[in-house]
Amino acid sequence: MTGVHGRDWRPRYLQLAEELRVKITSGELAPGTLMPSETELAETSGLSRTSVRNAIRQLREWGLVRAEQGRGTYVRAPRQRVRRRNAERYQWEKDRVLLDEAERLKTGATEHDTGLTVDDLKFHAEYTRVEADAEMAAALHVEPGTPLLRRVYWTSSRHENAPLTMSYSYLPYDLVAANPDLLDASNEPWPGGSQHQLYTVGVELDRIEDEVRARPPSPDEAELLDIDPGVSVLTVRKTSIDTTGRVVEVADVVMPGDRTELVYSHELQRWKT
Repeated sequence: MTGVHGRDWRPRYLQLAEELRVKITSGELAPGTLMPSETELAETSGLSRTSVRNAIRQLREWGLVRAEQGRGTYVRAPRQRVRRRNAERYQWEKDRVLLDEAERLKTGATEHDTGLTVDDLKFHAEYTRVEADAEMAAALHVEPGTPLLRRVYWTSSRHENAPLTMSYSYLPYDLVAANPDLLDASNEPWPGGSQHQLYTVGVELDRIEDEVRARPPSPDEAELLDIDPGVSVLTVRKTSIDTTGRVVEVADVVMPGDRTELVYSHELQRWKT
């Protein structure tokens, strides 16, 4: 440890955290390595144990280390990252709707976001019929109590236990019931995803609106996504609107903030000269 420089404008604990991050990402501190103790880091950096503790907490929030009760803090193996380019992703999904099933079976949205293959992934789906509460009724522009199909999804790499993302999807039940296959979770993962499912009941999407927020995870989300204390989740409220202006699906996608990137690119119209 080279020590922390007081002239740096950043808080001293953050300087230490950045120095340790470089050692981890460069491989100097390899995955599985036991981190130096708080006492050792305090001595080598010249910081208080409180500052050292804050630096280690920052590393946990970055997803670089994990604490094991009674054993110490260990460097984490690199985790699968998700990079969602939603602006191009949704058009890519729509273009796939008209492909034949053999082509749609080859890959899906998660593969698009991660670079993994179908064989690399494990998929989980749960379907239930529920009644729209006030919030979901407002989001779908239906009356409270309207029957909805609630779908819960998560997908994980076969090389990791924690899911890459979670998704809670709501559709008007009477809309999707026109195709009984859409009510059966055993048909998941569906080749072509939700846009193709909607296509089978005569729906073409006009646009998808995203609302992005960051928040603390619920206890269930933290456990399922294997999120350390202090790590937030990113949520995308995804509203799908068809060519008649009708809201046909509302989905809340929940992603661990320490290993997710959201990328948006919008083409701007040129000024008239």
